[in-house]
Amino acid sequence: MSFLTTLNRFFIHITPFSLPTRFLRMRFPFISLAATLASAFLLCQCSTHSLVSIVKPGFSSSASFNTPAPAPSLLSAARSKPRDKHGMPVYTFGERNRVVRTTAYTCSEDDHIQYGSKSALGTSLKYNNRVRSAASDWSFYPMGTVFKIKGQPYLYVVDDYGSALTGTGTIDIYQPSRALMNVWGRRNVEISVVQWGSLERSATILSQRTGFSHCRQMYANIQRLRGLSTTTASR
Repeated sequence: MSFLTTLNRFFIHITPFSLPTRFLRMRFPFISLAATLASAFLLCQCSTHSLVSIVKPGFSSSASFNTPAPAPSLLSAARSKPRDKHGMPVYTFGERNRVVRTTAYTCSEDDHIQYGSKSALGTSLKYNNRVRSAASDWSFYPMGTVFKIKGQPYLYVVDDYGSALTGTGTIDIYQPSRALMNVWGRRNVEISVVQWGSLERSATILSQRTGFSHCRQMYANIQRLRGLSTTTASR
């Protein structure tokens, strides 16, 4: 049995092209083949980037996601701060050590699959043994912000955003597969901001995307913050 025949039979049972393929494949075999190849392309759109990352030693181990509890002094200081909709503390730009709610995402999720393994900047999402990508509301953590998570040896850089993050201090950690995304789950961690990103560059990018409500909201918040001192801005 040829490779294409095997592939065709496999995709006939799992793709949205199943019914027309079954009906027409005997009389119009080229339609069946086209459906098979189209399905394979859609399913593999994100896989190349993911597989390269997953096979690196240690990257698939949950032990690499060790995140100790935030320092008691940091937790104590957070109690007096204003809260976002998730009940997490909202910090000023002058505060580099923070307790932050984190989630995880991957490029094969429904709301990201159209972008593949590209970030909001159009660059490849990062996942290696030195630097990894993260998404945020850019009015909380502007694009280019670099931070470390307590217990993790990596630098995380904000190069992405997401509509669910808008109006919150939540940071979404990029993972190259659903398995690793689920391992990370949702956790509150201690982070240390190494370098702040640029509100100006964030605003420039978002100003061209105001047709999307979350981009419009982030842009409006950044414009407001740019009129304030970074030592008093409530983010």
